[in-house]
Amino acid sequence: MSMTPSTSTSTSTEERTLFAGHPAVVDSVGGLLLAILTLGLGWLYLYARAKGTHFKVTTRRVIVERGLLNKRLEQVDVYRIKDFVVDRPLGQRLLGTGNLQLLTMDATTARVELHGLRADVVALYEQLRAATEADRLRRGVRLVDNE
Repeated sequence: MSMTPSTSTSTSTEERTLFAGHPAVVDSVGGLLLAILTLGLGWLYLYARAKGTHFKVTTRRVIVERGLLNKRLEQVDVYRIKDFVVDRPLGQRLLGTGNLQLLTMDATTARVELHGLRADVVALYEQLRAATEADRLRRGVRLVDNE
């Protein structure tokens, strides 16, 4: 896949936040069992892991910040997203969480995984898909499939 500029132009819109927050501490039944079986020690690990990750999804970009002491920030512009995968296993549906995978054309971040989201993942997917199309139109970018 490659991107080619298009001749259409669109009016600029403001960047809106679609989702911002940390993943759920206990995002699956497996995590819940780990916390129970270790008498809460597993929960401490899960808590530190969740608080060490922050997701921000806007109409223009997806930002993932990881780490408690050493921080790593990854950012992907939404017009570079070429495919979406919504993953909601039974254990996560029971706990009200889900995962969203973004397959991108970014050289350094080909796959972005937003795991354990405490939100309606399908609605977030729909909003992000619409924002991707709008940002491509705004930038005058078209995806061309070379396969």
